Amino acid sequence: MSEKKKPKKVFQQGPISPEKIATSIANHQSKTNIGAHSIFLGQVRADEIDGKTVQAIDYSAYEEMAEKEFYNIREAAFEKFDLTCMHIYHSLGPVKAGEICLFVFTSSANRKAATDACSYLVEEIKAKVPIFGKEVFEDETHQWKVNI
Repeated sequence: MSEKKKPKKVFQQGPISPEKIATSIANHQSKTNIGAHSIFLGQVRADEIDGKTVQAIDYSAYEEMAEKEFYNIREAAFEKFDLTCMHIYHSLGPVKAGEICLFVFTSSANRKAATDACSYLVEEIKAKVPIFGKEVFEDETHQWKVNI
C-alpha cells in the first residue's frame, strides 16, 4: 500500500528504551491485516580502540538534512515494498554501550516484504543519512553534562 506519508520525526534525545520498542509492537496487535513484522535494533558496542574501551557514543546530525533524507528513504521503501507501516527512530546525544541507538520496525501482510524492507532501510540509513557518532571513552566521561 503505497500512499504518500507525511514526514515523521525520527530523532530522539538519548537511547531508545526497551519500553518504547515494546509499546510500538503492542500497538500493532489491533492491525489484523498485518501478517509479519521485522525489527532491527542497533546497539552501541563497547569496542576497544587503542587500548581504551568505548563507554558511549555521542550522536549528532545535520538534523534538517537528515530528516529530509529519512523521509526520502521512507518514501522509496513504501514504493519498493508492499508495507502496511514503518517506524524509524534514531538517537541523538549520548547513548551508553549496551543501549539501543537505532530502531527500524516494518510491517506487512507477508514476511518477505517486511524483512526485505527492514534490511533495505538499515542499509540506506547507514549509506545516506548524515549522522555522526563520536566514541566516548572512560577517561572522557567526566566532561559530560549528562550522567552516563
